[in-house]
Amino acid sequence: MKTSNQTVLPVGILAGVVATLLALGAMAQLSFAVVIYAASALPILIAGLGWGNRAAITAIITAGALGALMVSPPFAATMAVFTLVPAGWLSHLANLARPASEIGGPDRLLAWYPLSDILLHLCGLVTLGMIALGVVIGYGPDLTNELVDMMTTAFQAQDPSFAPDPASLEQTKQMFVLMLPMVQAGLWVLMLFAAFYIAIRVVSRSARALRPREDIPSALRMNRNALFVLLGGILLTFLGGVPAMIGATVFGAFAGGFLMAGFASLHFRSKGKDWRLPVLVLAYISSLLVLPAFLILVLGLADTRRAVALTPARDDQPENPS
Repeated sequence: MKTSNQTVLPVGILAGVVATLLALGAMAQLSFAVVIYAASALPILIAGLGWGNRAAITAIITAGALGALMVSPPFAATMAVFTLVPAGWLSHLANLARPASEIGGPDRLLAWYPLSDILLHLCGLVTLGMIALGVVIGYGPDLTNELVDMMTTAFQAQDPSFAPDPASLEQTKQMFVLMLPMVQAGLWVLMLFAAFYIAIRVVSRSARALRPREDIPSALRMNRNALFVLLGGILLTFLGGVPAMIGATVFGAFAGGFLMAGFASLHFRSKGKDWRLPVLVLAYISSLLVLPAFLILVLGLADTRRAVALTPARDDQPENPS
């Protein structure tokens, strides 16, 4: 599907403006700041998935420039690292297609970039973004110890009888320095992929969709290579210091990907079953606890593969839309 600059540039500029407004809204509405900030990736994704790379790049440049002018260059850089660039890259990967004959498929069909590899890229981008943020803010035990002390003081202000054991408090501080990047990375992978999924649904309802809509429960799995990355992250956590913090970030991001793959596998396995709805509701609610979430994660670990979507080739559809 070919688009002219007369359409692409206005769409890209509008998407950049909306993304900036959402990021600014996250600063004003602290209660839902994380959700609103993640939603700032949505306009970039819609522009990229529907109008191609040029629209996504225009949106990223527009949002970055507006963020730098309206707030500050560091604000714009943070937006770029955590939402703008990942959204643009995901839309680029989603639009990649090549003749199926190149991978041993039938002629006159297009093979689209697998969802498993898109999710793998997302986990990697989130990992790099979190590590970059940690370097900038000087993340480490000093920072997390201060946060734990502040929380302890707040609890004591509410309940004067609250007096934590010094040994338990020290253990909490040691765990917190690894748990914080782990949870943040996993949560961010989940939220950005949710934005990607919503963007696909929005664009697929129009004639603008470059990539065909897929059955997410059957197609969304993690790449087998992600298992080695996850294992590497776990091993790094035993080294202590900076390597342990990096390992926790790697593990959190890729565990988030496997968690989503586990839920997709559960959706796929429960199709047509009478117990589907109650089990899915129970699984989502209980995943807020560690053990149920771990079981879903194991389900994702047990089913790793690359599902390639094949569609008939169109004469007006380029292999790499831009």
